Amino acid sequence: MSTSRRRFLQVASAGGAIAGVAGFSALSKALAPLLTGPGDGLAPFQAPTGEAISQEIHVLNRLSFGPRPGDLEKIRKIGIRGWIDRQLRPEEIDDNWTEARTRHFEALHVWPLGELLEYNAGELLDQMTRDKILRATHSNRQLQEVMVDFWTDHFNIDPSKGDSKWLKPADDRTVIRRHALGNFRDLTAASAKSPSMLWYLDGRLNRRASGAGKPNENYARELLELHTLGVNGGYTQRDVMEVARCLTGWTVRARKDSRFAVGKVAFKASLHDDGPKTLLGESIPAGLGAADLDRVLDIVCKHPSTARHLAEKLCRRFISDEPPETAVAITEKAFTDSGGDIRKTLSALFSSGEFLGSRGTKVKRPFHFVISTLRATAGRTDAGPAIQDYLVRMGHAPFQYPTPDGYPEEAQPWMATLLWRWKFALDFANRSLKGTRYPQEKLAEMAGGNDALAAHFLGRLPTALETRALAGSGNPTALLLACPAFQIF
Repeated sequence: MSTSRRRFLQVASAGGAIAGVAGFSALSKALAPLLTGPGDGLAPFQAPTGEAISQEIHVLNRLSFGPRPGDLEKIRKIGIRGWIDRQLRPEEIDDNWTEARTRHFEALHVWPLGELLEYNAGELLDQMTRDKILRATHSNRQLQEVMVDFWTDHFNIDPSKGDSKWLKPADDRTVIRRHALGNFRDLTAASAKSPSMLWYLDGRLNRRASGAGKPNENYARELLELHTLGVNGGYTQRDVMEVARCLTGWTVRARKDSRFAVGKVAFKASLHDDGPKTLLGESIPAGLGAADLDRVLDIVCKHPSTARHLAEKLCRRFISDEPPETAVAITEKAFTDSGGDIRKTLSALFSSGEFLGSRGTKVKRPFHFVISTLRATAGRTDAGPAIQDYLVRMGHAPFQYPTPDGYPEEAQPWMATLLWRWKFALDFANRSLKGTRYPQEKLAEMAGGNDALAAHFLGRLPTALETRALAGSGNPTALLLACPAFQIF
C-alpha cells in the first residue's frame, strides 16, 4: 500500500519514530538480472515470539548487519556459541553466491596495479561501493564483513587524494579483507606498506632530513595516535619524530612518473635515516635499513596502550558507546595474551557477560541501517546511484570520509541523519528506489502474518503503542523501518 511522504512522516512522528556518487549504466544493466530478483528462494521463516530481544537476536544484531529471514532458525540449530565460532572461521563458510557476483566488479580483481589506471577513478569508487553493499547484504560471512567495515574506518584512506584514486581497491582487498580476522601486527604492517596508505598519509614523501629540513611525520603521527597506541597512549612528539625517521625511504611508483609498475612500493636506502633511534624508551640500533619498520611495529603493536586502545574500540563497536571497564579489561587481556590475534580477542569479547547483556543499546550508523533494511526484507539491489545517493545524504558513503580517523562509531554524530532515514524507509517500502526491490507481499506470508513480520523487524513482539501506530500508518513496512526499535541493535 502506498502512502504520501507527508502522511507517513506525520504518523511516524506521532508514533515516536527515532529522532553523490554517479553510477555507471552499463554496469547497472549487467547486474540487474543478478541482483534485483525479489523473493528468490524466500521460504517460511521463524519470527521472534518474546517480548524482549532474545540472546539469539542480540548476537545476530551485533555480529552481522542484521538478521535476514531464516537466520533465527540457523542460529537456533547450531547454538549461539556454535554460530559465533563459525563466524570466526569465515574460510569454512560457503559464500559462493556472493563471491560469484562480486566477480562482476572486474576492476576490483585487477592485477598488477598499473592496470587500474585504465579505469576512470569515479568508476573505481562506484565498483568498490557496490561491492561493499553487495557483500554486506548477502554474504554468509557476516562477521567478516562487520570487521572489514571496522578496520576500514580504523585504517581510513580517502581515495580522492592523488594516486589513491586507483590504488585503494588493492588496499581493500590485500590489506583490510585479507587480515580482517587475522593478526593485528600483520594487518598494521600491510597497511604501513600499502601503496594507497603511502599516498594518503604522505609516507612516500618521507625522506632523511637534510639541512634545516625534517622528515615527513604525517603517517608516523597517525600510526601512533589512531592505528596503535591511541591519542592518550603515552607517546610524545619526540616519539613521533623518531618513528618518522625510522620510516624514511619508502617510495611508491607514481602515475605521473611512469605508466610502468605504477603503485610498486620500494625501499630506497639512500633516502633513509639509518642512525640510532629511541622509541617509547626502547633503543633501535643504527644500520637496520628497511628493518627499522619491523622494529617500530614490534614496539608499538606489543605496547600495552595499543591493547587498551583496540580493546576500547572493539567494545565500543560490539557493546556500547561507553564500553564497561570490565569488558575492556577482558578484551585487552585476550589481545595481549594472544599476541594480537583478532579472532581470539573477539572470542573473549563475545564470551563476556557485558556483551551478552548489552541488548538494544546502540544506534545503527546509516550504512548499517540501509544494509539491515535490505537484509530484513530479503531485498535485492544493484547498489547503484539511487541507494548510494541516500548514503551520501546520510553522511555515510563508503570510502568517502576525508580524515584519517574514519567514520565515527558513536551515535551522536549521526543524529542529524534521522529525517533522511525516514525518507529512505518510505521510498524503500514504496519500492520507488531504482534498482532496489523486495518481496513486499510474500514477506508477511512467509513470516506467518503481519504481527509475526513486525516481530521479525523489531527483534521482539511489538508493544501495544507500536501496534496502534502501525495500524494507523497507512504503510506499516515503512514505519517499522523508521521506528526506534529498528534503528537500534
